Amino acid sequence: MSDKSISRRGVLAGGAVAGALAASRGAHAAATGPQTACAGPRTLPPPTDISAAAQSYLRRGAALPPPLPIPAVDDKAGWHAYVAASEEAVPVDVLMKLPVDAETRTIGGATCHVLTPRKIAPEDRNKIHLSIHGGGWILFGGKAALALGKLTAMEHQVVTYVVDYRMPPDHPFPAGLDDCFAVYADLVKRHDPSDILVSGGSAGGNLAAALMLKVRDQGLPKPAALVLETPVTDLTNAGDSWTVLDGLDPVLRDPGGVGSTALYLNGNDPRTPYLSPLFGKLDDAFPPTHLVTGTRDRLLSDTVRMHAALRAANVPADLFVMEAMPHAGFGGMAPEEGVIRKDTRKWLQKYWHRT
Repeated sequence: MSDKSISRRGVLAGGAVAGALAASRGAHAAATGPQTACAGPRTLPPPTDISAAAQSYLRRGAALPPPLPIPAVDDKAGWHAYVAASEEAVPVDVLMKLPVDAETRTIGGATCHVLTPRKIAPEDRNKIHLSIHGGGWILFGGKAALALGKLTAMEHQVVTYVVDYRMPPDHPFPAGLDDCFAVYADLVKRHDPSDILVSGGSAGGNLAAALMLKVRDQGLPKPAALVLETPVTDLTNAGDSWTVLDGLDPVLRDPGGVGSTALYLNGNDPRTPYLSPLFGKLDDAFPPTHLVTGTRDRLLSDTVRMHAALRAANVPADLFVMEAMPHAGFGGMAPEEGVIRKDTRKWLQKYWHRT
């Protein structure tokens, strides 16, 4: 698939989905205490040193309507309706036509989509990619997880396991993490850990990082490598960029009220390492890790602080920060997207077995 083709970042960042991702970080102001207020939505012009497509994406994002209203935390019916409306922007029918064979299995009690590209290079036949989807812990399950997983399998051209993990409002923490662990535990029984890549973006990045801590705690071997794309690593919302970039990130717009983070937390302490991996003991848990963010990503601080923590723990960690990129990318069509994918592939050549 060419770098100009539709990408996972583009799917996750468009239209109603952008508003849905904005809800993924709601309700922390009350939990974390007073913070320095920003002026609200701002329209600073895009920098001129990024592509025309990226500039256009930022301008369109500044003009987006407000995100969907957030239901009350105990309104399960309202949350189910919210999820359904938010996922209307995912082009499931288009993605399902990609040349990737799909099989849905139950692995350790968890639902998992096993996606196999029809053309795999001989040197990559033993590779396994465990992909954990994002979406604020509430979006992109079911058919959306399968469809987006096909795109992921096309990007790396290897057998890809997409965990269709249980999500709020019916299944808050730790259900999703338990499902991801069940699938990983099965994979390391059947595959050499040096063949396994784990990745996740946004809330999926949170789960992927937390998974490394649980894998260590349960005495299982680490995978070959970990890729975290604009990950959530600190649910206390202490990072500087969460406030400074308020109004400049067109995806994470954080409307007032209770958001999906409160649903996922389910009353637990947000500093718990399985919820906020940044606060965990990292040195013996993490494999070589590649992190991606942008200077307009409200999770910039979550990402760079995690990178610094990994480095301090002597974990080989690489950080790619794209100029002016908001959360989840530039909508999939900007040339910057291709630069990021090329950089990630180059990094993986060092650590993913037989790349």
